[in-house]
Amino acid sequence: MLDELVHPWKLSDLKMMPFPERRAPTAGAIDSILARFQATLKRRSTATLARLGPFLERIERHATQLQDMDETDYALISDEVRRQFLHTGLTAENIARSFALVRETSYRLLGMRHHPVQLVAGYMLLQGRLAEMNTGEGKTLTALLPAATAALAGVPVHIVTVNDYLAKRDADHLKPVYDRLGVSVGLVEHGQDPATRRAAYACDVVYCTNKELAFDYLRDTIALRGKRSKARVLLDQTIGDIRDRPQLYLRGLHFAIVDEADSVLVDEARTPLIISRELEDPVGAETYRAALDVAKDLQAADHYRLSTRDKTIHLTPLGRKIVADASSPAGGLWAARRARLELVEQALSALHLFKRDVHYIVVDGKVQIVDEYTGRVMADRSWERGLHQLIETKEDCKPSGRRETLAQITYQRFFRRYLWLAGMTGTAAEIATELDEVYDLKFIRIPTHRPVRREDLGARLCVTTGEKWRHVARRVREVSESGRPVLIGTRSVEASEALSVVLGAQGLQHTVLNARQDAGEAAIVTAAGSAGSVTVATNMAGRGTDIKLSPDVVKRGGLHVILTEYHESGRIDRQLFGRCARQGDPGSFEAIVSLEDELFRRYESHILPFSTIRPFNAFLCHVMRRFGQYMMERNHLWIRRQSVKQDTKLDTALAFAGKTD
Repeated sequence: MLDELVHPWKLSDLKMMPFPERRAPTAGAIDSILARFQATLKRRSTATLARLGPFLERIERHATQLQDMDETDYALISDEVRRQFLHTGLTAENIARSFALVRETSYRLLGMRHHPVQLVAGYMLLQGRLAEMNTGEGKTLTALLPAATAALAGVPVHIVTVNDYLAKRDADHLKPVYDRLGVSVGLVEHGQDPATRRAAYACDVVYCTNKELAFDYLRDTIALRGKRSKARVLLDQTIGDIRDRPQLYLRGLHFAIVDEADSVLVDEARTPLIISRELEDPVGAETYRAALDVAKDLQAADHYRLSTRDKTIHLTPLGRKIVADASSPAGGLWAARRARLELVEQALSALHLFKRDVHYIVVDGKVQIVDEYTGRVMADRSWERGLHQLIETKEDCKPSGRRETLAQITYQRFFRRYLWLAGMTGTAAEIATELDEVYDLKFIRIPTHRPVRREDLGARLCVTTGEKWRHVARRVREVSESGRPVLIGTRSVEASEALSVVLGAQGLQHTVLNARQDAGEAAIVTAAGSAGSVTVATNMAGRGTDIKLSPDVVKRGGLHVILTEYHESGRIDRQLFGRCARQGDPGSFEAIVSLEDELFRRYESHILPFSTIRPFNAFLCHVMRRFGQYMMERNHLWIRRQSVKQDTKLDTALAFAGKTD
């Protein structure tokens, strides 16, 4: 196991690949079933220090030599490591030496030396594994090991995370280490001009978000249409013909380390990524208004069926008749019966399924989508099939033009194209089978460096939202007056601002962090760990947020986290709880939720008579949460599989037509 790493290509072959990426074979139905069954049976292993003891000993042997070197000799080591990789490849001995170099450099420049469990996790990432590391165990520093090692070996690396804030934070924090190693590091973030973006992708290690990366890949796909064959690109390179060569962003898909892999590869993989262009809208504002007016007059059950679980609305036969008979001076598409039916169904969705300050916010007369997983605004993103324009009309905004799809891809198909793929997360056990089945990522659990001191204070189930906010305010006062900081997690902008009003009315000083109030995010996160501070936040303060505590706060018991609404995935809840008790610090968490919360509303009629029986309160809350999240996760899994099927069909059709993506 320690003699040689298994990887899909030789380092020397990279120079022969003009746009390196993997073309995954298309599996049939039987192959997919067998792969799913095999992934379920595979043993999920836990990495132990004993198993990798010989590898760790090699690192320590090299580390001893490095610690005794002065700066002059130390500066020459990076070049020597590069030469060893070039001559003998990614052997365990060369990797151990590189890890020792990276660890010593990190210690000299940042004062941070990798723990043994981080060394183990780094080695597993180089093997293309999915490493589950508890929240607070230092995934940022861990990713430095395989990223710098691969870069020293001549392999371009993409470190993929869930938002621009984390990408910039990690790149800035680790840049001194990369610079000392002679490894260039780039940052790709939203709003960059093309030249800056291309320069970032030209670096050895690139920090970026999954969305920016995938959309840049699609832009390259569009640019390469008609010129994508390897022979054509190689011919251009050989004869130096640059007259018709497209200006690409990426150098290929070599090695990706996906941070928060469960969020990127699973939670956000339900819908395809689409690049489109705005067209002159043939519908017009008057038609959108007519569709909304008709939709407002329709009655649920009689005229349409609404599924909050699937987020779909369908007209009943009676509803279709009413819409078909509807007349309007709008003309245009409204005159076409089929188009009128589709527009009204979309109008019903805009009215009943998409809520302001939950699914979107309105800023300067524009509708901006809020990412349900990160809590952040997704600038320049829009819904399809007229839905975005109908929501704009609903909010009295000027409708934007409709859009034509130019290219699309799912995350499943995109990340499977990497020659080398690895991932990290604190919450992967439940979806390990799917990650193995879809991405061929083998799950391995990494032990913690120190014992976890996170205290679970249980859950309280309230009948109404108002009751929930009162209990939250009471707990905030109790905990903050003891000198401990409090972080309160909410699911939406609307909920965070509603709670802010309640806390303000009771004289409780606090800070709000959400998609509308995101200025100074870094400063808010820094202050969230100070004694007695109170922070109300959406998912923006979830994954990757590292709240530092002062020694005095640690003595008082550390950060206390209050969850105010369960998410559709329990993994997101655990990510919030993971903001406390990090790296051996103390901390505690609790849940204060309501029967009026979205996850519980489907079952309210069944459990409301029992909700006041206090001995069963916590038990009911646990059962309802587990059942609701299980049903939603199962539904999301079905959606993801359907998305992959549709994506595969589209790819097959385009290939038959002689096109790509």
